[in-house]
Amino acid sequence: MAVTSRPGLTVATRRLRSVSGRLPRSVNTQSSPAGSRGVVESEPHTRSHEPAAVFELYQNARTRFVQMVAEQATRPQNIETLQNAGIMSLLRPLLLDVVPTIQQTAALALGRLANYNDDLAEAVVKGDILPQLVYSLAEQNCVYKKAAAFVLRAVGKHSPQLAQATVDCGALDSLVICLEDFDPGVKEAAAWALAYIARHNAELSQAVVDAGAVPLLVLCIQEPEIALKKIAALALGDISKHSSELAQTVVDSGAIAHLAQMILNPDEKLKLSQLIVNAGGVAAVIDCIESCKGNIRLPGIMMLGYVAAHSENLAMAVIISKGVPQLSACLSEEPEDHIKAAAAWALGQVGRHTPEHARAVALTDVLPVLLALYLSTESSEDLQVKCKKAIKNIIQKCTYLPALEPFLYDAPPNILKYVAGQFSKVLPHDSKARRLFVMSGGLKKIQEIKAEPGSLLQEYINNINNCYPEEIVRYYSPGYSDTLLQRVDSYQPLTN
Repeated sequence: MAVTSRPGLTVATRRLRSVSGRLPRSVNTQSSPAGSRGVVESEPHTRSHEPAAVFELYQNARTRFVQMVAEQATRPQNIETLQNAGIMSLLRPLLLDVVPTIQQTAALALGRLANYNDDLAEAVVKGDILPQLVYSLAEQNCVYKKAAAFVLRAVGKHSPQLAQATVDCGALDSLVICLEDFDPGVKEAAAWALAYIARHNAELSQAVVDAGAVPLLVLCIQEPEIALKKIAALALGDISKHSSELAQTVVDSGAIAHLAQMILNPDEKLKLSQLIVNAGGVAAVIDCIESCKGNIRLPGIMMLGYVAAHSENLAMAVIISKGVPQLSACLSEEPEDHIKAAAAWALGQVGRHTPEHARAVALTDVLPVLLALYLSTESSEDLQVKCKKAIKNIIQKCTYLPALEPFLYDAPPNILKYVAGQFSKVLPHDSKARRLFVMSGGLKKIQEIKAEPGSLLQEYINNINNCYPEEIVRYYSPGYSDTLLQRVDSYQPLTN
């Protein structure tokens, strides 16, 4: 007599079908002989595959779980639900899963969660997850290393306390080792994590330095990948910004020469220049220029010029950091023409933006030095070209007339026209400047300049003369005193 199957079995079977789309071969829901309790065992050759099917189902479930959590963690509206469900404790064992893709996806999910807010980042710390990640950094493949470094970065970014927690679990040594990895993505992920740790305070930056990160970060900025260069530069900036000692450590590592070359990259030069300024790199470079001599100065001089070239704000950062006096000193002190030429070029890049920039350069009395080097027959051709270009850049923006007046006496016509042009722009709108220009002898000198009729220089002279009454212009014109004397000689006084 047949015994019917248990009712619950067919229900469970239907649910299983709805999830997996198939049944394990070891289960048969048909009626069975008495004593079998409604289950008939499969054929012997089918039963031998049952454990594999069960494990496959379990693996698929774990894979699907971590994939869904990683996806859900990208949406802010899901974070609270995941947090309330205790997701951290569920993900932790999956970091040690036997399947590499599950490990990697679990680490990615943890990083996305920790990145969202400091509460979740603290949950990672309290869940003793960091030691597992740090241990695995040295053992796993490049995909896992990137995911693990991302978690460390996500935890460390929120506060000095959380960053210190990553340091306390030994993360720095593992991250520094990752900077030597053959995979650029691993290097980039490690540099990100180190940057986020170092940016909080001087103590954490010093810990990064002590772990040996700086020389390897300098090597990273020499790699061809732009993304790696950028984050390595960012990390060096985050290290150096807290104190002059830390900045000097970065300078001593030889980073400045490579940073200066990076600014030439057309895709990233403005971002990198701003990055250097924000991180306090300009002040460190200026200190380096002041403390050394000769060719060691050259990369720093070039870097200041590249930074200043990009925008008014970056050039002003060089001015505020006292960079102009140091560049002027290089122009005057260095015996080699190629260093003088670099300093002249950099000064031109600083002064070419606005009248305020030009005034800051002119007040260092560097314009007469530039002119003397331009006119000197002993100067190299490159130095003369750089000086002429710098003079032109600065003068065309300079409205500080006392700095320009000496050029009325010494400058050749190709420079003089720029000087006269600035006077012709300022004098019509400034009565005090017009009076001072007369008293200083400037108006008299203008009358002595012999310009070709119809030339631009002659046009500027005419514009200047139009700022004064005709009799004043005649009074200061060459030969006018002789004309007056002739009138005296020919004048017949009235007699009674």
